[in-house]
Amino acid sequence: MVSLLFVVVVAFHGAIHIMGFLKAFQLAKIDTLKQPIGKPIGALWLFSAISFVATALLFLLKVSGWPIIAFAAIILSQFLIFKSWKDAKYGTIINLIIICVSIPGYGKYSFDQLVNEEKKSLIAEINYSDPTPVTQSDINHLPLIVQKWMYNSGVVGKPIANSVWLTQKGQMKTKPEAEWIPFEAEQFFNVNQPSFIWVVDAKANALMHMHGRDKLANGNGEMLIKLFSLINVVDEKSNPKINSAAKIRFLSEICWFPAAALNKQISWTPIDSLSAKATLTINESPVSGIFKFNTEGEVIAFEAIRYFGSGENDTQEQWLIENTSHTNFNGYHIPNKSTVTWKLKEGDFKWLELEVTELEYNTLKN
Repeated sequence: MVSLLFVVVVAFHGAIHIMGFLKAFQLAKIDTLKQPIGKPIGALWLFSAISFVATALLFLLKVSGWPIIAFAAIILSQFLIFKSWKDAKYGTIINLIIICVSIPGYGKYSFDQLVNEEKKSLIAEINYSDPTPVTQSDINHLPLIVQKWMYNSGVVGKPIANSVWLTQKGQMKTKPEAEWIPFEAEQFFNVNQPSFIWVVDAKANALMHMHGRDKLANGNGEMLIKLFSLINVVDEKSNPKINSAAKIRFLSEICWFPAAALNKQISWTPIDSLSAKATLTINESPVSGIFKFNTEGEVIAFEAIRYFGSGENDTQEQWLIENTSHTNFNGYHIPNKSTVTWKLKEGDFKWLELEVTELEYNTLKN
C-alpha cells in the first residue's frame, strides 16, 4: 500500500510538471503559473515530467536503479521550481518526500551492486568441467554412516555438484528476548573451492528493514548488515573469529549438497554408528563439527564450537543445527527445514528457523 502511494505521488508530481511545458509552448492556458516560461525552460519541464514518470514506472517494476533517475528528476525539478518559485514553491515538499524514499533506495541499489560483483567473482572460480558420477569406490574411505548418507541422499551415481544456488525463508532473532523477524534469503556456493555468498532481506516492520550479506572466500569470512540499506549495523572482515565462523557455516551446510563430503579439504572421523566428525581445512586453518544421522542415513543434526560474536571478549559456544524435515530436490534427498540454537550457559537461544524453498545444482554461470 505504501509503495503504491509512492508511485501515485511520483507520477502525479511528474504530471504537474507538464503544465510548465504546456504554458511555455502555449498549448493550454495555465492560470496557476503566472510567471512567463520560455520554450527552452518549457522543454526542461517536460523532461522533468518524463523523468518522474519513468521513476514511478521503474519503482513499480522493481528495477533497482530507479533512484538514479529519481535523483536526476529531483535536481532538475528543484531548479525549475526555483525559476518559478512564487508559483511552484510547494513542489519542494513533494521533492523532499521523494528524496527521502530515494536515499534508502539508492542504498539498496549500491548493496545489490556489491553482491553482484562478489557473485561474479565466486562464479568465475567455479570449475565448469563436466563432473563425473560418484561411484562406490569414491566413498569407500568414508565412515559407514557417512556412506549410508551418500546413498540415502542420492549422491552415488550422480555427478558431483560444482555449484549450488538456493533460496530460503524463515524467521530470526537478534537477541533471546527479541521478537521473531521474518526473512527471505538467497545463497550461492562454490563447492570445489569452499566459498559462499548469503544475501538476506529481513523486515520486522515498516520501521526496521535490514539487508545483510554473509560471505566466505579463500578462507576469509565477511559479515555485512545494513539498516534500511544505509546504516552499517555490522561490518566485519579480516577477523579470525569471523573466518572460523564462516568456515563452520560452510561445513554445516554441505547437508544441502552431500557430495561435498568427498572434497579433499574435508576429512572424516567416525564417532559411533550414527555420528561422525568432519574437519574442513582451508589455508592450513581447520574447523570441525559433528554430523548426527538417523538409522536411515538422514542428517538430523550438526553441532560445533563456534564463536558467539566477533569481539575481543566474545567466546566460543556450542552451536546446534537440528534438521526437522527432509525432502527431495532435483533427485537429492536433503534437509529442507532447520532450526539453529546457541547452547549458552544462561540457557538455549534459538535464533533461526529456516526452510529451503528452491535449490539447483551446477546452474551458476557467468
